[in-house]
Amino acid sequence: MTTVSRETHERLERFADLLVQWNAKINLVSPRDIAQLWPRHIEDSLQLAELIPEGATIIDLGSGGGFPGIILAIATGNPVTLIESDQRKCAFLREAGRICDAKVTVIAKRIEAASPPPADIITARALAPLNRLLDWARPLLKEDGFCLFLKGQKAQAELTEASADWHMSHTIVPSRTDPGGAIIKVSDFKRVV
Repeated sequence: MTTVSRETHERLERFADLLVQWNAKINLVSPRDIAQLWPRHIEDSLQLAELIPEGATIIDLGSGGGFPGIILAIATGNPVTLIESDQRKCAFLREAGRICDAKVTVIAKRIEAASPPPADIITARALAPLNRLLDWARPLLKEDGFCLFLKGQKAQAELTEASADWHMSHTIVPSRTDPGGAIIKVSDFKRVV
C-alpha cells in the first residue's frame, strides 16, 4: 500500500464514500468492483503519484470515475485537468474535486475536441490502446513532458504495435497492484514519417 499522510488518506476516504453514493445512480465503476475499490482503483491510481514531480501540471484523459486524475490531484496537490465526455461523470468529478479539496478543472468534451493549455504530464487508465493514447496526448503535452499510462497484461504488445507508428522513449514500470499490469512512461514521441 502507498503511504500517504493522514490528511490525504481522509480526503481519499471522502472520495471513496462519494463514489459509492454516486455509483448507485451512474456507472462510475463496475458494481462488483465496489468491494475492491481501494486496491483495484485507488491504490492502482496512487502508484503514479511517486512518478510525478512536485508542481507538475497534469491532464487526465477519459477521467471517468476519477481514476487516476482525482486520486493524483488529492495525493500530489498538483493541478489536474480532467477530460471526460460523459456529462454525468463530469458532474461527479466536479463534486469530488469540491468535496476532496482537490485542484481540478473538468472539461466536458471528447478528448480530440478539448484544447486545454499543454501539460507536463498526461495520464490515462483503462481508456484505449497505446497508439490512440499517443495520438490524443501529443497536442496536449508540453515539449519536455511525458505520459504515464496504466496498462494491463497487453502492455508489451501495445508498445510493440505503437513502435511501428511512433518514435518514442519509454520505460515500463511493473504495477504494484496488478501482477500482469504495468505503467508505461512515454516521452520524446513523434509519428514515424
